[in-house]
Amino acid sequence: MLAEDSTLLREGLVRLLIEEGHDVRAAVGEAESLLRRVEEEPPEIVVLDIRMPPTHTDEGLRAAIEVRRRWPDIGVLVLSQHIERNYAAQLLSANAERVGYLLKDRVAQVEEFLDALDRIHGGGVAIDPEVVRQLVFRTTHVDPLARLTPRERSVLEELVQGHTNAAISEKLHISMSTVEKNLNAIFDKLELPRTTGYNRRILAVLRYLES
Repeated sequence: MLAEDSTLLREGLVRLLIEEGHDVRAAVGEAESLLRRVEEEPPEIVVLDIRMPPTHTDEGLRAAIEVRRRWPDIGVLVLSQHIERNYAAQLLSANAERVGYLLKDRVAQVEEFLDALDRIHGGGVAIDPEVVRQLVFRTTHVDPLARLTPRERSVLEELVQGHTNAAISEKLHISMSTVEKNLNAIFDKLELPRTTGYNRRILAVLRYLES
């Protein structure tokens, strides 16, 4: 399901998704209509703009958080015209699975947009690379990210975008063992609990967004 107040973008997204084999159950222009449609026929994923009518502030964000609260199995991908780090952190804070945050410009890069949907559908996260780039270099002497080596920063950047260990290995041209070694170093430097599995990765994403 889609919620986007720009008719041109909404219709373009519908056409793109249908051409790629997706079933678009609804495409609406405001957040309240989306919530009603989700309640009537829950989809696998919703895609919605952060700023929507009537005030064009955070209606879409609030609707996304409501979807995640009431239907936690539904994936959520929010689109934003500008980088709004606090919104990304709010969206992830409750349950950082099956969720994404992309800049609208990313939609024009079809493969990246579709890849984000696939990652969300698979239970992962998808954070816009530009959001990651702007945050990863915004460090101070008290910022825990300042402790990371250049390689660890590169690995963390890929992690925050939602890539798996195998994808990080392929993109950075390093071995799986090197990816795992760098991830463990990142977790330790960010002072994350020594737990195993996906939760520790989620904590790293949240720590990154909130830094």
